[in-house]
Order: sequence, then C-alpha cells, then structure tokens
Amino acid sequence: MLFGLDGVEIGLVIVFLTLFAGIMTGFPVAFAIGGAGAISFAIIAALDSAGLLIHEAIDSGSAEYAALLAEGVIRESISVFRYPELPRVEVALFPGGWEQAMERNLSFMVNRMNERVIAGQSIETLLAVLMFVMMGIVLERSKIAEDLLTTMARVFGPLPGGLAVSIVIVGAFLAASTGIVGATVVTMGLLALPTMLRNNYSPELATGVIAASGTLGQIIPPSIVIVLLGTLVGDLYATGQETRAQLAGCTDALTYLAKPAVLSVGTLFQAALLPGLFLALLYGLYAFGFALWKPASAPPVQISGSAGEPVTRNEALTWYLAAPVALILAVVLGAGGGVIGSQAISVSDYAEREDTAMLRTSVSEQCQAAMIDLHGQEMWDASVAQRAAMAAAGDTGEVVLLTEDERTAALERALSDAAPIGSGVATIFTMLALLLILARGVSPSSNPAPLIAGGVGVVLALICDMLFIGPLTGNGATFLILAIPFFIALYGARVAMMRLSQNELLRVVFPPLVLIVAVLGSILGGITNPTPAAALGAAGAIMLAAYRKLKEENGKSKIIIWASFALIIMILFGVNFDLRITREVVPVQDWIAYFIAQIAYHFAFFGLLFSAWVLFRTNILSPVVRETAKVTSMVFTILIGSQLLNLVLISFGGEHHIQQYLRSFDNEIVVFFVVMAILFILGFVLDFLEIIYIVIPIVGPVIYGGTLDPAWVTIMIAINLQTSFLTPPFGFALFYLRGVAPSSVTTGHIYRGVIPFVGIQVLCLVLLYMFPGIVTILPRLLG
Repeated sequence: MLFGLDGVEIGLVIVFLTLFAGIMTGFPVAFAIGGAGAISFAIIAALDSAGLLIHEAIDSGSAEYAALLAEGVIRESISVFRYPELPRVEVALFPGGWEQAMERNLSFMVNRMNERVIAGQSIETLLAVLMFVMMGIVLERSKIAEDLLTTMARVFGPLPGGLAVSIVIVGAFLAASTGIVGATVVTMGLLALPTMLRNNYSPELATGVIAASGTLGQIIPPSIVIVLLGTLVGDLYATGQETRAQLAGCTDALTYLAKPAVLSVGTLFQAALLPGLFLALLYGLYAFGFALWKPASAPPVQISGSAGEPVTRNEALTWYLAAPVALILAVVLGAGGGVIGSQAISVSDYAEREDTAMLRTSVSEQCQAAMIDLHGQEMWDASVAQRAAMAAAGDTGEVVLLTEDERTAALERALSDAAPIGSGVATIFTMLALLLILARGVSPSSNPAPLIAGGVGVVLALICDMLFIGPLTGNGATFLILAIPFFIALYGARVAMMRLSQNELLRVVFPPLVLIVAVLGSILGGITNPTPAAALGAAGAIMLAAYRKLKEENGKSKIIIWASFALIIMILFGVNFDLRITREVVPVQDWIAYFIAQIAYHFAFFGLLFSAWVLFRTNILSPVVRETAKVTSMVFTILIGSQLLNLVLISFGGEHHIQQYLRSFDNEIVVFFVVMAILFILGFVLDFLEIIYIVIPIVGPVIYGGTLDPAWVTIMIAINLQTSFLTPPFGFALFYLRGVAPSSVTTGHIYRGVIPFVGIQVLCLVLLYMFPGIVTILPRLLG
C-alpha cells in the first residue's frame, strides 16, 4: 500500500487536495468543484491503472465472514473498522477498470441532473431559492435597511451599547425579510460602521456585531440554507431510516418506526425560527454586556429625531402593555375553555377503530427484538394482544361502514362539541383589535370615535359568529353574515393605519413586517409550501419597493395600495366560496364570487406589472434581475459540480468507506459530534454551499439514520454552517465587510471582532444540545 494507507483513503486525500487547490486558485468556485472532480478522477484512475492504489477489502468468501453471517450479523454492518480481524483481499479501486467507472458516472450524472435539477421532485423547492433571493435583493435595493438602521438607532441609541443592539435587531429583521448575507453585511457596513466609529465605539465590537448580525439570514426563516438543506435531508432521512430498519432486520422503515420517515422544508422553517431568534438574543446580550464591561468602548448615543406624538408613561403602559395582554389572555382563555376553536365538522362514513394495533407484529425475530428495544415491551405486548383479539373475533382489519343512524348520531355529537366562535374568525378580528389598540396608544390625543367604531365591529363579528354561524353554515353565508361587522372593523382599522403611519418606528417597520408575516405565516402555519410563499414574497417585495419609490416621487402610489387590497379580496373570496365553475350546478353566490375574484385577480396582477414597470423605469429592476440570475446560477452550478464530485467519491468507494467508518462508532452522539467538528473545521476553508452539496450527502445517511430528531440535526448543522461566514481566513462576511470598511479599520480589527461571535455560535450549539426543545417545540405545536 502506498504510504501505508488504503487505496480508498489515498483517493479521498487526492479528492480533498484537488478541491482545495482548485478553490485556492481563485477560479470561480462553482466551476472549481466540477473541475476538481474531473481532475481527481483522472489522477486516481491513472494511479489505479499503474497498480499503485490497492484497496484491502474484506474477504467475503472466508470462513470467518460466513460465521458472522451465521450469527445473524447483517451483511451491511460488516466493515473493516468494526471487524478489523477479518481476512482481507487486495482489489483494485476500479474492479471493472476506469473506463467502466467513467461510463457509469456519466449515466448517473445524467439521471441525477434530471432528478435534482431539471425535472425531479426537489426542483419545485429549489425554485423557492430563486424567489427568496429576488425578494431579498429587491428589499435591499428599496433602502429598507437604511430606514431601519436610522430608526432603531434613535430608539436604542441612548442605552449602553445601544447602537450595537440596534444592529442586531436590524440584522434579525433583515434576515427574516431578505436572508441575503452579502447585501445585509455591506448595507450595514456602509451605513452603521462610520456612525459607530464616530461615536467612539470599539472597532472590534462594531465590525464583529455587523458581520455576525448579517449572517442571521442563514438561520432565521426564510433561509436559503434551510431550503437547500431541506431538498437534501428529506431524502437522506428516508434513506438513513430505511438502512436503519434493514440493519435492525426489518423490511422497511414504516414497519420499524410505526410512522413514515418524512421531513419537509416547512417543518425545518418551523424548527429554525426560535433558534434563530435565540442566537440574535445572545448577540444582543453580548453587545449590552460588553458596553457594561467597557462603557468607553460602547457609549450611549443620542440620535436626533422624533418618533411621533409624545405619550405619557401611564398611556404607554395601558395601550402598549395592559390592553394587548388582556386581549391576548382573553383569547387564550376562550380557546382553553372551548369558546374558541375549530368549527370544521368531518364525520367519516367508516367506524372508528380504537383496537387497531400500533405496531406490525408479523416480523422476524431479529426485527421483533429491535422493535421492542425501540418502542418498549409494553407497546409490543399491547400490539400482540390487540392482533390476537382481532383474529379471535374474526376481524380481518377491514374498515366497516356506519349505518345511517350511527352516522346521524356521530354528526350530532360533532355539532354539540363544536366551538361557538371559529378559530379563523377569532384570529382575524383579534389582529384587527390589536391594530386598533396600538393606534390608540400611538396618538392618544386624536378622536377615539373611529377606533371605537372599529372595536364595535370586532365585538359585533364575534356575536354574529356565536348566534348565526354554525359548523354547517356554508362559506358563502358565513362571509355575508360577517361582511357588515368586518367592514365596520375595517373602517376603524383604516383610521388606525393612518395614525400608525405617523409614528416613524411603525411606519418603517410595519410594511416589511406585513410581508414577513404573510410569507412566514403561510409556511409555518402549514397553509402552503415554501415555493408559493416565496412567490408571494417576491411579488410583495416588488410592490413594496415600487410604493416607496413612488412616494419619493409623489407619484400614483395608491394604485399599489388598491392592488394589495385586491389581492386580499381575491384570497378572501377564494377561501370562502367554491370557485370551481366547471361543476354541473353552480349556485348564484358562487358565480358572483367568481367574477369578483377574477376582477380582483386581474387588478392585483396589473398592480404587480405596474410595480415592475416603476422599478424598471427607475433602473432598479434590471440590476435586481441580474443579481438574482448570478446568485441562482451560482447555486445551481455548484449543485451540478458537487454531484460530479460526489459521483467520483462513489465510483472508487470513498463515500461508502466514510460511512462505514462513522457507523463503526457504537454511540450515535459521538458520530454526530465528529461530523459537527468536521463541518466546523471545513467552514474555515469552504463555503456553506460546498459543504451542503459535497459533505452532507456523504455523512447524511449516517447521522440521519439513528434516533436523533432529524429537524434538530438539520438546525444544528445550519447554525454550524453559519460560522463558515465568520471564521478566518475565508469567511465571506469578513470579505464583504473589509470591502466597505474605512481605512482606519484593519483586517485585524475584523478578525478579532468576530472571534467572540464565533464563540457565541458554539455556545448556542451547546445550549441547543442541552435544551433540544428550543428546536422541536414549535414543529410539535404547529404540527
């Protein structure tokens, strides 16, 4: 063996060194990865043909190997790492020759590109990347960051370290609205860094907090990292659990786990929200603590400007704290007491089966032992007893139809159990009530009559829901019953919006906040998947940017406002009426709703086209489209190149060798720590895209093939990858900031400034390991 290493290990070293050399040449990374795959394959093929690379494989024809199989050891679990004493046999890396390996790689390449890039199931999710990128670039070009920084500096500047804290808040806000690290770091570096330095802030703190806050877009949804990871880890989790089931002696993962092995991007978004906000909180606490420790390096700063009408302390406590808390508490108590809840009634035509066994019991002895170890003896015994009772009663497990009387009784029970107030109605009118309350707090001296009228509309809507709307009330009738109270409440909300717009903080925060709530709310609430939500976000960002541009020019910005209302009307009518006009019988109200929805749709579409024209006319849309094309092209090119590199690893057994090494550990937590350490180290030299597409597919089947929660594993990986933007020498956030920082700020300042924040990210990983509920609680509640 060359250098005392196995041929596969030498091949892995060659691939890594070739990749590292390709990246160091300065050649575009997207092409360097594919080139590294082709060059490393040529080098390995030449050495293998010369007989210099020898792989010592286990002799599957030996008596020792046969003895292990006779003992019940699964063939896939036998490796040179777990059983080093087994006899070996020397084989070439490419048993059929490099020509056969290359031919196989090319066919695999075509199939994978068709699967993952052109026409596969993941292509729809990957389209969300394009639209999230466009959403972020449009919002960055609309100067939302500049307004946010100025406003937050006025609010938090008088506090110790207030400017640094405001940077963290703006970074978290931009992360949820843009998710583009480069744009966020550059924008905050240009706008905030000179101000912080003029006010005697430490260069290390200033540069560190800007670089770190700019990377929050990698973890706070909508995150491109989460989308890209989601397209991979769903398949990896399913593959890993199938392998786990087979190693346990079971036929498939569903039998072994008693549940499907499914992981979606929406679930990952739910899991990422709280950890992202938690990490931002840790950043803010560090900045505040640094200011208390070294007051001269982070002094309070008074920024000139007014936030709106002066409000007394009692008024602020009443309208900003007491009234909203009382309202939310009343809604929570109503939901807990059964007053507010779902009014959906669904009665099955089939009898409910309460005696169905939880586990499949017709399995092999080895699978039985593994299932008992996983689920517990009690559940297994209960399942066996249920199966036996069903068999004794002649129950074949088939479903049984309900009689008409049984179905009527079930319907009556469901009607009596329905909540008086629907959860959807309660949610909509609670949000309107909160809007009215905040408007009263913003301008206490204004006439309260319109807000009181809006409040009357909210109360009237809840009373109408209790008295006139039941589970059997149609959507159209529900809409008509609530129309008058809704428009009364909407009148108050319109006045409230006008008063809120007089407050600088709310005027700056509210428009992008609505967009964030619309995009994230539709994903986290399970209303839609990330791709339509990303389309909504991109369209909303274009309309918001055009509105701001028209306001600067004193143009016809009301067109965009009415187009936004048309979009809301279209959604309301689409939800509350059946707009399928191809039915045999279409009621009159559905025809009316269809025409109204069509008019609203076309007007909203006209508003979007008008917004795009405004941005095109002002030379904003063209750079946005070019930047979006650059970023998405880079992502897809890296995806193609990484597939080539992975196929090279597979061709000489490198991927299988690494997975066997990881599976040789008896403790899956140790394996997870090893992988996390490798990812952290690779973050010093590789970008997150290369790590996602090259490393994760190799180690994924192992770390997703155990008992660890897949959403928790993915979020831990995402936060780990976030450090790749901050770790010298190739942290991209450091390069972005270095490019816009003044000459008085040295590279040493930037490097020293980010070190504490890298430590905070490691601390966050430790805390998430100790308290995994931070990650898993939101998916569990929303699920």
